[in-house]
Amino acid sequence: MKISIFQVDAFSNQLFKGNPAAVCPLNEWLSDELMQNIAQENNLAETAFIVPANEGYEIRWFTPTVEVDLCGHATLASAHVVFHELGYKGDFVNFHSPRSGLLTVTKRGAEFVLDFPSDTISQIDVEPIHSSGLSKAPRAVYKGKTDYLFVYDAEADIRALQPDFEALKIHPVRGIIVTAPGEKVDFVSRFFGPACGVNEDPVTGSAHTTLTPYWSSILGKTTLSALQLSQRSGSLTCTLKGDRVEIAGESVLYLRGEINV
Repeated sequence: MKISIFQVDAFSNQLFKGNPAAVCPLNEWLSDELMQNIAQENNLAETAFIVPANEGYEIRWFTPTVEVDLCGHATLASAHVVFHELGYKGDFVNFHSPRSGLLTVTKRGAEFVLDFPSDTISQIDVEPIHSSGLSKAPRAVYKGKTDYLFVYDAEADIRALQPDFEALKIHPVRGIIVTAPGEKVDFVSRFFGPACGVNEDPVTGSAHTTLTPYWSSILGKTTLSALQLSQRSGSLTCTLKGDRVEIAGESVLYLRGEINV
């Protein structure tokens, strides 16, 4: 069986920046085992699989080791493929996730705008365990649906963190979001997810469903500029709209091909 595959650098307008995601358009769903094997073979943070349904697409996302509930950059990459490679007409496309519900992506000039559910976070006490795997302790800790949010004082703190990925696996969450006020943007972040097979994700769209409501409450504004401080780096514009978050970014195609399974 031959399957089309595309690789897109999301949240960037330059190749080799942003976050690379693979996208496999399908006519019908493959077995979970086969999709997981394809994602493992791709060895990217996420591989998205999409199937036409209800004038849009169903979507699922896999890291090299697990299926995940929500992935922003691979959804943006999927929209790039739908509009630019599959000839989709219109200004927006609806993706439906069995785990996260309706996800709409709107084409706005060179950008794609993701409409995702906002995370709900609660502050918890900073405990010694929260320093496990990190070179500096956070000053505040919040718990979201799937991740911890660790807050630091300055952008320099985020840049200087030296994570021990094995030690980070002790935390009972999908990943650790670390964040601080930005020097040239509203906020900066990094994302560590060794428990789900991604040591450091270059640009994490889903993490911004947690970051946006937090920084909106701190800064008193609903539209924020963001920078993820990975080696590849990525820029995002985030807007809080009630219980939804709009996350906007650009994308560029790296690869189109075919796999044999």
